Amino acid sequence: MKNIAIITARSGSKGIKDKNIKDLCGQPLMAYSIEAAIRSGKFDEIMVSTDSEKYAEIAIKYHAKVPFLRSQKNSSDSASSWDTVEEVLTEYKKKGQLYDSFCLLQPTSPLRTAEDIVLAYDIFEKKSAGAVVSVCETEHSPLLCGKLPKDNQFTNFVDSTLLKRRQDMDKFYRINGAIYIVDCKKFSNNLNLYKEGNYAYIMPRDRSVDIDSDIDFEIAKILFLHQNSEKSF
Repeated sequence: MKNIAIITARSGSKGIKDKNIKDLCGQPLMAYSIEAAIRSGKFDEIMVSTDSEKYAEIAIKYHAKVPFLRSQKNSSDSASSWDTVEEVLTEYKKKGQLYDSFCLLQPTSPLRTAEDIVLAYDIFEKKSAGAVVSVCETEHSPLLCGKLPKDNQFTNFVDSTLLKRRQDMDKFYRINGAIYIVDCKKFSNNLNLYKEGNYAYIMPRDRSVDIDSDIDFEIAKILFLHQNSEKSF
């Protein structure tokens, strides 16, 4: 199989200025995704899709390809990741470069490892999957969540008949944003991941931080330092 890693690094982050190149323990955030992709050994091409010359220079420094800058249309807040993927695959197709699968790696998941990518691809290949998406167990059961009326009365906040001891409750999972592997032949811009033939790859919560805020960034830093101090020990 020919596989391409697509690392999406738009420059216009509003939550954290220049989030995708913000320093995390000595490296720009996007570097962790590039390095995980390289170490996985699963890709014929590792490219960064960005709208910034500055970001492109950093990506190239860490041995990713940036054959073109992202279009203005796909650099706006309204553009989706799938819009970006479609643009990337189209541009590569123009050059005669076709791939069997792509793996979307968002820089905001810096704790995802090369092993995670390899294991997700193992599922993709063994199951002949249309897609594999990384998930992690939810921090709290959604059965403990509910809507509140305007006066905040707690009446029927949750269905008490479904409540059990925490250890006896079913496990629930959430998409963690770290890995999206998709069969290129089955990809379209209105991709439906939630259908038969697609599978989950389960990651631990301590590698599933998705950085969207300053608090997320600090949590990622703490976890990164903890995990790497354990390796050193």
